[in-house]
Amino acid sequence: QVQLVESGGGLVQPGGSLKLSCAASGRTSFSIDTMGWYRQAPGKQRELVAAITSDGSTNYADSVKGRFTISRDNAKKTVYLQMNNLKPEDTAVYYCNADMYVWPAGRNDYWGQGTQVTVSS
Repeated sequence: QVQLVESGGGLVQPGGSLKLSCAASGRTSFSIDTMGWYRQAPGKQRELVAAITSDGSTNYADSVKGRFTISRDNAKKTVYLQMNNLKPEDTAVYYCNADMYVWPAGRNDYWGQGTQVTVSS
């Protein structure tokens, strides 16, 4: 069994910063391809925020370009999301996602449990 564990959410004032982390762990052998962050605000669909491939290529939602930075540490099997200049519209539950090959089950999409980010004065 493999799991993704997120940390780093919380309450922050507009203009502030937060850094989210998501670590993959498990007892079985696995490899990770693309990792990403999604978010879901109340009453809205889950949307992609940022993604990073195993070789470091990134893509971002237009709404976060220039403010958020995604990175990963392959040795630690961890993905990060540095969020700067946060706005109230960034308020959402943020979910970590990973495209992984888990032995012997095969390739699948995995999700973290979600972490709340609230931007408010």
